[in-house]
Amino acid sequence: MTTTAADLAALYKVRKGLVDIVDVPECGYVSVSGIGAPGGPEFGSAVQALYAVSYGVHFIVKRQRGDAPKVMPLEAQWWVDDPDQQDIVAAVALGKATMADSDRERWQWRALVAQPDPVDAAAVETALEQVRAKKDLPVLDRLRYERWEEGRCAQVLHLGSYADEGPSIARLHAGLAAAGYRPRGRHHEIYLGDPRRGAPEKLRTILRQHVEHAS
Repeated sequence: MTTTAADLAALYKVRKGLVDIVDVPECGYVSVSGIGAPGGPEFGSAVQALYAVSYGVHFIVKRQRGDAPKVMPLEAQWWVDDPDQQDIVAAVALGKATMADSDRERWQWRALVAQPDPVDAAAVETALEQVRAKKDLPVLDRLRYERWEEGRCAQVLHLGSYADEGPSIARLHAGLAAAGYRPRGRHHEIYLGDPRRGAPEKLRTILRQHVEHAS
């Protein structure tokens, strides 16, 4: 199955204030998994590795073909396994708590950058070898290339600080329930803004949730 950057770009154009139901096709991704707060060193190292390899892939494909997909935004799935922490996350989805009530150091994550076709495993492996030769990043040993189809999802655009996502998460879950779905799987975020370059109130984040029919 072929999934181009144009196919994915349409999924990143979320309508402000509305919950959209979308079908996310199969695509290649580079990913790193870990545990800890989003602002912690572990997550920061994973992001550095993902972007180093993604930009390497971009230039490899461009040299080979004369053109290449642009480097896609950072994404991450977030979840918790501890029952007490799961109760807090469920309360956030109902608008009865905020993520500040949870223990961020116990969050589990899978950081991702999409690799649209014609990027393939061989190009990623070449880029990975090049980055290893230039940078001392132990996290590179945990970086993986995989193809993944997320399928039917609900998503909403959050404007502002990541710490203030609670009301947007609650709106997402209310919207998917109103459409006849229930959540399944992990909370997914796509970061359209860069906190290093803009004010927190101007950040744009797509909040996405895999769903299944409630019936």
